[in-house]
Amino acid sequence: MFQPRPAAIAIVPHQGKVLLVRRANPPDPGRWGFPGGKIEPGESYMDAAIRELAEETTIRAEALRALDALDVIVREPDGALKFHYVLVAVLCRFLDGEPKASDDVHDAGWFEPAQIAATPQIFLDRVAGLAAHALDAPLA
Repeated sequence: MFQPRPAAIAIVPHQGKVLLVRRANPPDPGRWGFPGGKIEPGESYMDAAIRELAEETTIRAEALRALDALDVIVREPDGALKFHYVLVAVLCRFLDGEPKASDDVHDAGWFEPAQIAATPQIFLDRVAGLAAHALDAPLA
């Protein structure tokens, strides 16, 4: 039986923009999304978000709280389950750094919510909403 895989994504607002990465590996090669990845055994979702953020972008941030949880379920053409991730979106406070693609991403950069909404290759339908929410959410 295929089990859902827990993962965390880092939502990092900074100066009216949010940080995105262009993935190099499956499940979304070539697509833009938030930095993040699988939660390791014994690791909290908040720690996973910060670890993945640093590994993928070299940005340092502080995890504040969960914003949302998203199911990413992809099926084969015959309906068989290909993969199922449960992503915990973690609001993070930017501390320092410049986005530099590393680890398993091709590119990293700051995007305005309107840019995100207008870019059809963004994988998650709710990216623009999460980005806007992150920019409006108090970072305390």
